[in-house]
Formats: sequence, C-alpha cells, structure tokens
Amino acid sequence: MDQSTQNDFDFLFGRWRVHHRRLRERLAGSDEWQEFDGTSVAQPILGGLGNVDDNVLNLPAGAYRAATFRAFDERTKQWSIWWLDARHPHAPLDPPMVGGFDRGVGTFYADETFNGQPVRVRFLWTETQTASPRWEQAFSPDGGKTWEVNWAMTFVRVAEVP
Repeated sequence: MDQSTQNDFDFLFGRWRVHHRRLRERLAGSDEWQEFDGTSVAQPILGGLGNVDDNVLNLPAGAYRAATFRAFDERTKQWSIWWLDARHPHAPLDPPMVGGFDRGVGTFYADETFNGQPVRVRFLWTETQTASPRWEQAFSPDGGKTWEVNWAMTFVRVAEVP
C-alpha cells in the first residue's frame, strides 16, 4: 500500500449534496434499500492533520445531524475515523476505523458489535479524484471472508457562492 498523507481527504473539503442508499436491515438477508438525501460540509482541523464534516441526513423518519472526525498519524501514516451521531450525543464513540489510501482508494477497518454479535466493518472511499466521490460501508460477520454492503453515499459538490 502506498503511504497515506495528511492530504488524502483534501478532495472532501467544501460543501456537498449527498445521496444515501442504505439497507433497511443489516445482516438479515435484506435486499430492500432506503434512499434519501442530505448535505455535508467538510473542513481541515488540527493544522491539517485532521478534518471534520458536519452532516444532515434527511431520513424518511426525520432528519438528524452527525459529524465525522478524522485524524492522521504522521508516525504510522494511517487515518483514524470516528462518527458522532446527534441523536445519541452521550453514547461512547465506537472504536475508530483505521486505514489509509492507495492510488486514490481509501480502505478503513474496525472491529465492532452489531446486534450483540461481533462484526468487522469496512469503509471504502472511491472515485476520490472525480466530481462525485463515493463512500460505502460493509459488515462482515465472519472476520472478513464475506461482506455485506449496507450503506453507500454519492457526493456532488455544491458550487461556492463568491
């Protein structure tokens, strides 16, 4: 894998319209998808060694806000990613997703628990060098042998008003 840099997420800085596609039920054999839109605004923090995005997710059941925090470790050349959901502001943060980029594709993993069972979680960032980057989340109940993609987002940049 190529060495990640603190500039890997620079493509994400700015304002975005986001189209979400999410499985209604995860790890349940479901093929029913829920689609909705949202917005995201991303900016650097920590002198460029991190970034944050502020998100509005317009779920059919009601909108909510969430934030993603990312920090780059100059020593390991890896990123850590955390998600903060405004619907549960006092919940402990999940373990960070950890990984990096290789030729414009970001791959990140964490071990978590879903519905009481351990799962491996994977984030993929693709098409990061285009006008419509994509993100997807997948769960693996078998340690990474098989993956179920359960959420995908496509970003479209919102023109900045001078």
